[in-house]
Amino acid sequence: MTTTRRRFLTGASIAAAGMLVGPSGTLMGQQSPASAGPADPGLIEDLVAAYRILAQEGIMDAYGHVSARHNRDANRFFMSRSLAPALVTADDLIEYDLDSNPVNLKGRAQYSERFIHSEIYKARPDVRAVAHSHSPSIVPFGVSSVPIRPVYHMAAFIGDGLPIFDIRKAVGMTDMLVSNAVRGRALAQALGNKVAVLMRGHGMAVVGPALPYAVGRSIYLELNARVQAQAMGLGGGVTYLDPEEARKVMESGENRGYERPWELWKMKALGK
Repeated sequence: MTTTRRRFLTGASIAAAGMLVGPSGTLMGQQSPASAGPADPGLIEDLVAAYRILAQEGIMDAYGHVSARHNRDANRFFMSRSLAPALVTADDLIEYDLDSNPVNLKGRAQYSERFIHSEIYKARPDVRAVAHSHSPSIVPFGVSSVPIRPVYHMAAFIGDGLPIFDIRKAVGMTDMLVSNAVRGRALAQALGNKVAVLMRGHGMAVVGPALPYAVGRSIYLELNARVQAQAMGLGGGVTYLDPEEARKVMESGENRGYERPWELWKMKALGK
């Protein structure tokens, strides 16, 4: 190999490597995506509340995240910078496109698993909010042969069961994190048309047509898992909701969009 060619290839490799680590979170030489404009202040307040509610209710600790589609553009969404959920404020929110490229990063650290959100939004136009947590009572149902089933009416959205995403089967041996588009796409495929997907050895991702749904489903899915484990621990048979019962609950408006608990959760989380 000539010296000139070697220098060319070395320079090209350095340039390619540099393209992957641009300070804006996008490829070097690639412009950040354009903003869809200011979001509805109510959406921003609700997203901050969602982070704090999920921390307050024990669904998230220092880890986990929730996002919401932009009200002006379905190809944009908001989520916090990498931060413990209980500490999130409006100033911490970052706007993203559906490739997880930040619009307004401003040097802030990002959640590595933002691809959970972007790939679900791509696959599911009906989804306007996504929550990912390491919900403790859910983890056992993602690693055992016992399926999670609806024990009471508040968890009727489970229906006839929820899928389990096994990242090892989907993309091979990993660090268990959904930290790129390929892994996010595999997760979205496992979710399918369901309201939630369990993540083997990791937690869960929950979706909804609005933030109260994603938050409410996360809370009641955790509670259902806890109650189901308690009922099974009694040693006798367990009577679950019949799929037809679950369907009727869903048709009735699924607790009317969680308006009653949402206002309570939000008041406690934001102090107003």
